[in-house]
Amino acid sequence: MTVGTSNAPGGGGTGRVPAPRDGDLTGLAVDPDELPDGLVVADEHGIVVCFNAAAARITATAPAAALGRRLEKALPLEDLEGRRWWHLTDPYGGLAIRVGQPERNLLLPGGREVLVSARYVRAEPTGPVRRVVVSLRDTEARRRTERSHAELIATVAHELRSPLTSVKGFTATLLAKWERFTDDQKRLMLETVDADADRVTRLIAELLDISRIDTGRLEVRRQPVDIGAAVGRHIQAYVAAGQPADRFLLRVEQPLPALWADPDKVDQVLSNLIENAVRHGEGTVTIDITATVSPRDGEGPEHAATSVTVSDEGPGIPEESMNRVFTRFWRGSKRGGTGLGLYIVKGIVEAHGGTITVGRAPGGGAEFRFTLPVSTPAYLT
Repeated sequence: MTVGTSNAPGGGGTGRVPAPRDGDLTGLAVDPDELPDGLVVADEHGIVVCFNAAAARITATAPAAALGRRLEKALPLEDLEGRRWWHLTDPYGGLAIRVGQPERNLLLPGGREVLVSARYVRAEPTGPVRRVVVSLRDTEARRRTERSHAELIATVAHELRSPLTSVKGFTATLLAKWERFTDDQKRLMLETVDADADRVTRLIAELLDISRIDTGRLEVRRQPVDIGAAVGRHIQAYVAAGQPADRFLLRVEQPLPALWADPDKVDQVLSNLIENAVRHGEGTVTIDITATVSPRDGEGPEHAATSVTVSDEGPGIPEESMNRVFTRFWRGSKRGGTGLGLYIVKGIVEAHGGTITVGRAPGGGAEFRFTLPVSTPAYLT
C-alpha cells in the first residue's frame, strides 16, 4: 500500500513518509490525507513517520511539527483521570502478546476529547513492535448523537408528565372521595383519564417507532390497502368531531393500482399529515390520490405506485425550514406535540420503499406528497 512521500524525519514535508512494503496491495495506492480519520504511524523507535491531514485537523498540530518527533511528544494524550496514556500503555516495552488498544476517549492538551485506538504491528506474534498505528476520530458526531438522545428523553419525559399527573390526580381523587361525586362527574373524570392514557400509549408507540427506524428494524406487514377508503375514514372522524364537512376535498383518480402496504402504518402516515393540515393550515384540506410510477430502488426500470398529496391553504412552511421538516423535534409555527411525527412518517414511507416530499401548495399552504410502490405481499417476496 503506497502511503506517500516526505522529507527527512524532522523537516516538515507533507505529513507522510513511505510505508514499509510488507502487506502491500498490488495496484492500490492510498494517500493518508484521503483517509477520513486521523492516522499517526510511529516506527520501531517510536518516531512519528506519518501524520495525515485529518490528524492535523483533529489535534490542531501541523504535520511538520509532529514528523520526526517521538510519539508521546507529537501526540500527548491523557486518559480521563489525567494519566499520560503512552506511559500507561507502554506499547514498545509492555507485554509482548499485546496487539493494540481498543477505542477509548482520551484528552488532547487543552482538554479536547478525541477517540483513539492503536494497533501494534510485529514481525512475529511475540516479537518487538515494528510500528504503532494510531487512529484518531473526532467526538463531535458522537456528541451530536448523545445530545439528540438527551433531547429525546427530555421531550418525552415532559410530554409524559402532564397526562400521568392528570391520571394520578383524578384516580386519587376518585378513590378518596368517590361518594361525593355525581355519576356525571365520575364519567367526566374517567373519560379524562382514558384520554390521557391514550396519549401516553401514543407517546410510547412513537418511541418504539423511532427506535425501530433508527436501527432499521421497522417491520412492514403488507396487505391489500384501499387508500381512498382509508382517507375517507379519517375525514369522517374529523367531521364527527365537529369539523365542517366542506373543509375537506378528497379527489381519487381511477383506476388505481392494487396497493400492498401495511394498513396500520399507512393509517399512521395519513393521520399525521391530515392532522397537521387541519391544525396548522387554513381553508380547505385537499387530499389527492393518483396512480403514478416510481423507479425501483431509486433507479432502473419504473414500476407502478400510488401517490397521496395532502395540501392546505394556510401560511405554509417557510422556505428555509423545508429541509428540516422531517428531522427530529421540528415543529411549525404553532408549538405543541413532540415534534417527532414527521420524522416517523418519513421512516414509515421509506420502510415501504417509497418517498415523501414537502413543498408549497397551489393555494399557498403546505403540500406533503408521499409515493408508495405497489409492491407485493410479504409471502410472495
